[in-house]
Amino acid sequence: MAKTAANKTNLPTASSSAPTTVSTSGETGSGAEASIGRIPILDLSPQLNDNLWPARAFVGEVVPFGATAFREGHDLIGVDLQLTAPDASTTRHAMALLADGTDRYGTKAQLGTAGRWTYRVRAYADDFATWEHNAAIKIPAGIDVELMFEIGGTLLSKAGLDKTRPLAARRLFLAAAKTLADREKPASERFLAVADAALRQAITAHPLAGLASLSAERTIIVERTRAGVGSWYEFFPRSEGAVRRADESWQSGTFRTAAKRLPAVAAMGFDVLYLPPIHPIGQAFRKGPNNSLEVAPGDPGSPWAIGSADGGHDAIHPDLGTVADFTFFLKKAASLGIEVALDFALQASPDHPWVQQHPEWFTTLPDGTIAYAENPPKKYQDIYPINFDNDPAGIRAEALRLLRHWISLGVRMFRVDNPHTKPLDFWEWLITEVNATDPDVVFLAEAFTRPALMQALGKVGFQQSYTYFTWRNTKTELEEFFDGLATDTPDFLRPNLFVNTPDILTEYLQFGGPAAFKIRAALAATAAPTWGVYAGFDLFENVARPGAEESIDNEKYEYRPRDWSKAEELGRSLAPYLTLLNRIRSEHPALGQLRNLDIHASDDDSILVYSKYLEAAFTGTGQADALIIVANVDPHSVRQTVVHLDVTRFGIARGDTFDVHDLVSGATWTWSADNFVRLDAFTEPVHILHVTPHDPGRA
Repeated sequence: MAKTAANKTNLPTASSSAPTTVSTSGETGSGAEASIGRIPILDLSPQLNDNLWPARAFVGEVVPFGATAFREGHDLIGVDLQLTAPDASTTRHAMALLADGTDRYGTKAQLGTAGRWTYRVRAYADDFATWEHNAAIKIPAGIDVELMFEIGGTLLSKAGLDKTRPLAARRLFLAAAKTLADREKPASERFLAVADAALRQAITAHPLAGLASLSAERTIIVERTRAGVGSWYEFFPRSEGAVRRADESWQSGTFRTAAKRLPAVAAMGFDVLYLPPIHPIGQAFRKGPNNSLEVAPGDPGSPWAIGSADGGHDAIHPDLGTVADFTFFLKKAASLGIEVALDFALQASPDHPWVQQHPEWFTTLPDGTIAYAENPPKKYQDIYPINFDNDPAGIRAEALRLLRHWISLGVRMFRVDNPHTKPLDFWEWLITEVNATDPDVVFLAEAFTRPALMQALGKVGFQQSYTYFTWRNTKTELEEFFDGLATDTPDFLRPNLFVNTPDILTEYLQFGGPAAFKIRAALAATAAPTWGVYAGFDLFENVARPGAEESIDNEKYEYRPRDWSKAEELGRSLAPYLTLLNRIRSEHPALGQLRNLDIHASDDDSILVYSKYLEAAFTGTGQADALIIVANVDPHSVRQTVVHLDVTRFGIARGDTFDVHDLVSGATWTWSADNFVRLDAFTEPVHILHVTPHDPGRA
């Protein structure tokens, strides 16, 4: 685990640094006690809703910690983060004042182990810093010279006699105290004794502190890296290997035929494969092509209409194969470095065994019929939603049983369909129960809903969430959206930036041409650590069903085999670009973080600029990693403008020049804070620039 200004020894205990409480009891007192420490510590971060839920992070995430602390008067204070790992080891991280006059202190720490972490903040009277500040003013001015030396010597002597400190440090303190007391030496020489580098290091490691307060404890749940970093790909296994027979009927693809597509998915750099529901599909009210009510023999129906005579949520559709075939598919994917995520959709077709066995799990209307799913004007006659209030205990038990069934087969990731249409307390209970025994299981919320509800799903346990990304297309929209993801909600909401889904084909993709596909992929792959692509995006599929925001001949209702190889041969595939993006992600650790996204400026309304920067202490390579993304978000234009960079946000000093290497085109330029750019949407609409120190010898 990388740390900043951290030490593992000589940490004060909670009892020795507990907040001071002052009783006012007595003949004239009320008996009340102060609720704040002698040195106040307020507004700890990260924390959620007054610690109602723990904050969340993933292994390798660099987390900013903050607290507001101050004391009366002018004496200086010090502030430390005390961070306790799951193995109970504690490290101290010095916190620095973030801006003058704010009393806000912060530091960063990289959390390198999965499990329950806790932290507290300690604020203390920094007696040495206060003395040094005063002495640096008074001694050169000849004011209270000997008094200042005596005060400083006393502080150092006390530290030198403190047996809890290392012997070498104690000797340094005593030697410095002796020099301060030596009246035979000039005052300037005596004062230089406290400038000794070894002495300063010893003071930093264990400050000379007086009064101290310790905050309440806060918790951070750290989950495995895949909970926060990944490249997702979605396909329907029934389409992979599907064959149209001579009589125009279809033979479904299977897990065995779908496994043949896995090497190509892995070659593009995707490490998570999401499968829509793989369960039996009902016959009653089955939907035909393009969500039609007209169904022909052999139409496969929607996979989300779960349940038939062949079984329910714990069964596999017979057309796809058996449990053995599914296990084969999982093992093949794992051998290629791919995890498989299953859809978890708590709903049922009218043919689901639940309808007969547990009619109380549904809503019965006054006319005796069961209510089907609706989102007016949309109607889903082939799906019955669950009523979670009729038998909450029974439904909870069944949901937990189903998840544990698939977990037992090797599934560790679930994409949850429409979680915002189910009670929040249900999800909090269910995810807590699963993660209590299987903490590596990851849940992705497919929640295109109101911000408060979407965010609450993250707070109660969902490790990832879909977002509004698909509908944020202009520069202004994207600046606001990306900044919010990086600064407002990262303690509990991890965005999975899917560029499209079977339900979402935006006008931007319908009418933006290949440039639109490149732009959206580049933004998703660089702005967040987790992103996703639904099959067909890599073939520039952009024709929508009239009046709808989804593809025509939608794969939800019919087989959709694709000729991937021929598309690549004809140059009609985005696969090479997706491969490049995933390779860039794998080579640049800055893209594996969310909180480090900074927005910069340009003079053009369609040129979006942001950077991702990771300090050398956190990259694992010993070198800092900095990227600048410059995107022309208008897919119909050639744009040229000047971009304006706050170079300090990615490790460059103001006024310095630096080199940028375009990881897409291969070009290299020397840049400064203000730079001309020209982006042609019809060739390469996005620069992904790797920042390096300027090389004067570069040709």
